[in-house]
Amino acid sequence: MKTDAPFSSISESFAGFINRLEERDVPQLSLAAKLLCEAINNGHVCLDLNSVVQGDFLESPGLSDDLLQTGSVTEWVEKLHSCKVVGPPGSFHPLILDDANRLYLYRYHAYEQTLAQGILARSEEFKVAGLAPLADKLDHYFEIGDDSGPNWQKAAALLAATRPFCVISGGPGTGKTTTVVKILALLLEMAADQPLSIALAAPTGKAAARLKTAITKAKGELPCSQEILTRIPEEVRTLHRLLGSVRNSPTFRHNAKNPLPYDVVVVDEASMVDLPMMAKLVLALPDRASLILLGDKNQLSSVEAGAVLGDICQTGTETTYSKQMQKTLGSYLGLSDEAFGGKEKTGPGDSLVTLQKNYRFDATSGIGRLSIAVNAGLTPAALALLDDPATADVNWLECPPENRVRAALKQLILDGFTPYLEATCATEALAKFNHFMVLCALRNGPFGVSSITPLAEQILAEQGLILPTSRWYKGRPIMITANDYNLGLFNGDTGILWPDDSPEKKLRAYFPDLNGQLRSLAPSRLPTHETVFASTVHKSQGSEFEQILLLLPAHDTRALTRELIYTGITRAKSGVEIWGRKDVFSLALQRRVQRTSGLKDAIWGMGIKQY
Repeated sequence: MKTDAPFSSISESFAGFINRLEERDVPQLSLAAKLLCEAINNGHVCLDLNSVVQGDFLESPGLSDDLLQTGSVTEWVEKLHSCKVVGPPGSFHPLILDDANRLYLYRYHAYEQTLAQGILARSEEFKVAGLAPLADKLDHYFEIGDDSGPNWQKAAALLAATRPFCVISGGPGTGKTTTVVKILALLLEMAADQPLSIALAAPTGKAAARLKTAITKAKGELPCSQEILTRIPEEVRTLHRLLGSVRNSPTFRHNAKNPLPYDVVVVDEASMVDLPMMAKLVLALPDRASLILLGDKNQLSSVEAGAVLGDICQTGTETTYSKQMQKTLGSYLGLSDEAFGGKEKTGPGDSLVTLQKNYRFDATSGIGRLSIAVNAGLTPAALALLDDPATADVNWLECPPENRVRAALKQLILDGFTPYLEATCATEALAKFNHFMVLCALRNGPFGVSSITPLAEQILAEQGLILPTSRWYKGRPIMITANDYNLGLFNGDTGILWPDDSPEKKLRAYFPDLNGQLRSLAPSRLPTHETVFASTVHKSQGSEFEQILLLLPAHDTRALTRELIYTGITRAKSGVEIWGRKDVFSLALQRRVQRTSGLKDAIWGMGIKQY
């Protein structure tokens, strides 16, 4: 990595701290510390020294020999091993360097090992005793597969009922929530008169509220007794609240010594969960508890470090079941063993299922077909859909020149945001705000959030729809950017400033709570936040809008990936418009998110060592 541009002040400070611990000046150590800090800030769990030397790290073309003082990764590794602050896996050192030349902060290596061990331990278990009473119940809740293939919802129920760890992946509209509600009913019926405590959780308040709404709706369609319906919970908590956040501390009340009091834990939007949080969750599970993760393995990874769901699911590969699981699935789904393909031994693959039938988008839906093409990297097919007048719900517009962005955006901004700004109350405003959103691939630049949000403010102010004479004004949409455990507001939560019902019409910040109601607080009490007339695709995860405008930059960047485009498109329920350049769009579809970690190797490779 060339260092023409300076490292961030955080990276420089961290390297200085490591040098002070080492008590001597080691240029290779200082460089590694800076690069590691930069890697973590960019979402990686660790630093791959091989990729640095090969020039594949971040956006830099290569590492200058004069800075590294050696062109050999072997010599670099040897030099780091000679430092007292660097140790091998299993040791207690500030930095951990493994056999694959991956450099970690100690705590991140510990998180990775904890999570991998927890997943592997649960993946090896198989509740054979649960199979006998399962057959009739499965047929009661799920249809038999047809000519198009197995009923993967039924397969998911089988896995969840017989394994203490299960991942149910699928795109929007594939019925993940409906499936998990049926699974909970199954588990409650199989438990008979035994108490079965269930917890529902999601990474953010917005995702938790969406899950609660979906659970309530799905329960109304269940073919089960009122007693079972009553025992299926509707309360959904954020992961922070579930684990019990401790004020001014990264720790939680529930941990290995004080485990969660539940038999089943369901986590929605698992692709948004970062490595530290997932490790802490698995550590806090009692031995008897089952963990069910719901998510879309093809979405963008979490904003913070790691690509946990992608690593668990081996994104980009097909799930392969063991011979034992093939036989079980074949028997219960009415298919031959050969329909699944497989391997000899049981393992983590036996805990995974991908839902494939879409219930939201039919065969003629442009959004559904476009998301499939993008996810598969089929550039010609994706571009053909965007250009086809018959697919009215998706549209493409060539990126306008910078000096024409304002004029091009004006009508879309007015059409998209006027309805909520003309609402008569905060409840109506919040509901209508979800009708439209501008999603940006980048934060900075002429097509980034930092430019589009003030531009939208100017357009709306010119029409008298808002009066942004100060930072507090009626209708200002806000997104929380830092967790505040005391207020129960978390990174990604969105709300609106709106007058209250008092005679003074005092301005309050309104947020939806997990019960579908509104909660409000004085604007002065808000944690760190920003105006959100436009959002990055990353920050939009866990949200849904009727219509979205997806803005791509006019130049290529490694931040543009297949996952980013897919995630942006699938935030829309009824309409997508994409602005960009087709050559940039094509390059993005050929590029996948690469988050450096050792989790996939630990789960799927040679396994992990027990230290």
